[in-house]
Amino acid sequence: MMTLHERKIKAARFSVLSNSVLVLSKIVVGLAIGSVAVISEGIHSGVDLIAALIAWFAVRLVGQPADKQHPYGHGKFENISGTIEALLIFLAAGWIVYQAVQKLIHPQPLEAIGWGVLIMVVSSSVNLAVSRLLFKVGRETDSIALQADAWHLRTDVYTSAGVMVGLLLIWLGHWIYPELYLDWLDPVVALVVALMIIKVAYNLTIQSGRDLLDIGLPAEEEAWIRRYLSGLQPAVCAFHNLRTRKAGAERFIEVHILVDARMTVEESHRITGVIKGAIREQFPGSTVTIHVEPCNHPSPSEGQAPSVALR
Repeated sequence: MMTLHERKIKAARFSVLSNSVLVLSKIVVGLAIGSVAVISEGIHSGVDLIAALIAWFAVRLVGQPADKQHPYGHGKFENISGTIEALLIFLAAGWIVYQAVQKLIHPQPLEAIGWGVLIMVVSSSVNLAVSRLLFKVGRETDSIALQADAWHLRTDVYTSAGVMVGLLLIWLGHWIYPELYLDWLDPVVALVVALMIIKVAYNLTIQSGRDLLDIGLPAEEEAWIRRYLSGLQPAVCAFHNLRTRKAGAERFIEVHILVDARMTVEESHRITGVIKGAIREQFPGSTVTIHVEPCNHPSPSEGQAPSVALR
């Protein structure tokens, strides 16, 4: 039975292998038939390959335990990985736009279009299967690096399908109306591909970069924590200074709780243990830090639920 970390590494390694094959295939076919759209897809897959390598490196680092230099663990390597991947997509989109504009200015006829259609079909099928695997493992392990890699490949599925449609239209035009010039569709499709890539790159930048800035956990996760703490009265009189953040798949939660001033240290320690256990059960792998303060005059905190016994 593989651990979650081993599953992450295996999925990342599989992404590297599949992208390596697709990059070589697309560039060879694109150069052979003179299609800037197919070549652009090869470059896109090249970026996917770099992204897959970065993700593979990141998930290997994240598996290392906290050490003296990284007392909070290595989780943010995943966020750095996702951010770098997003920036690489922007660069790839810029290159595609440049090549497409050059092709519009200096048009060249396409040859052996059927090979371009075939490689796009293969690319879409392979990337669809691999992206599904990465999304599944990425969500199960809460890995931003794998999910970023999955978005890379899912975008490749859409763009490859777009290039395939463009090539099919050109091929049909050559066959049905030989005098009709449709080769301009090739660079136009490449420009559409670039726009789609830019949109995904923007979304990835926001998703992976937010945790580098120590933004709090998603609203629904913080709401769960607040509801749970509010339901601990009367054992916990109130709470405040709730602070949360995330690094990769790791969550860090800090809170101050107020308990009866006459409570023993042993009992207050037991209470914090119960709270930490409940939060970690809801959010596995969380690091929870609780500061205990005396409550001489207990009063409900904002939004507290009805009193329940703390067990």
